[in-house]
Amino acid sequence: MGSPKWSPSDAMTRRPTKPDELFAAARAGDRASLARLLSHVERGGDEARVVARMAAPYVGSAYVVGITGAPGAGKSTLTSALIGSLRREAVRVAVLAIDPSSPYTGGAILGDRVRMQDHAHDEGVYIRSMATRGHLGGLAHATSEAIRLLDAAGNDVVIVETVGVGQVEVEIAGKADTTVVVVNPGWGDAVQANKAGLLEIADVFAINKADRDGAEATRRDLQGMIELTEYAETEWRPSIVATVATTGDGVDHLREAIAAHRMHAETSGDLSRRRETRRREELREIVERRLELRARETCTGAKWEELEARVISGSLDPWSAADEMLRGVSA
Repeated sequence: MGSPKWSPSDAMTRRPTKPDELFAAARAGDRASLARLLSHVERGGDEARVVARMAAPYVGSAYVVGITGAPGAGKSTLTSALIGSLRREAVRVAVLAIDPSSPYTGGAILGDRVRMQDHAHDEGVYIRSMATRGHLGGLAHATSEAIRLLDAAGNDVVIVETVGVGQVEVEIAGKADTTVVVVNPGWGDAVQANKAGLLEIADVFAINKADRDGAEATRRDLQGMIELTEYAETEWRPSIVATVATTGDGVDHLREAIAAHRMHAETSGDLSRRRETRRREELREIVERRLELRARETCTGAKWEELEARVISGSLDPWSAADEMLRGVSA
């Protein structure tokens, strides 16, 4: 769509530098260019918006799988094993591993890519760690834009692995076409599970480390939760798969469970509805972010800080402060 043509042989003579050149190179399979574009997306600003506009005509082909669960559940190891299963089917895979931010640099600190080194030299796999940068829900602000870019770059499946910092990771359900919730044997009783809201977000439960004691009890616990939940006749009921990520046991069954949910979502129309809701929410998020940027431009730094300080001290309510911050912002 107007981007200059680029072939891998061009890398021998020159490196693309402009966003349109980088985008053309990324579409042609240049991983370094894709990495630079993702860096633009993470930083935000004008360049990120340019990248988003270029990617827009090419999105819609990739299927997005969310992997979430508590710390220590083995999400990264399971993701690595799932990549291997998908690659045996010749599926091009991209992974966004959402890490907590370093308090010093703002960068990702878990380094999920270290646990996925088996795929480091596979040209059909692209892995990127992204920092949450303090976003409490566990997903980076730039996740949506990064997913679209990886889709536009020609990947068939985009896996988003969340940080799993202990709070309910409901955001991933809004970003993914299929959400996999990873649990372990002895993970907790049905009451605690229901409090976590997992049935609201899980399309597939993966009982990882299923070679340990308590796996069957966990399966019964989850199955009981599902049976006690009312579903419409045509509504998807979460499936349960037992896996041992370190050995690969059950991982092909997990891939098949994801494929089964995808088929149901496509035939029932649920996939279209999910994606429509996602686009609506992404538009709302963009409007909110741009409105805040405009407010900061019209409300000087000193004024903004003064209003913040008054809200913190309790001398001004946040609604009045917001009204003052937005004063002068035009449509």
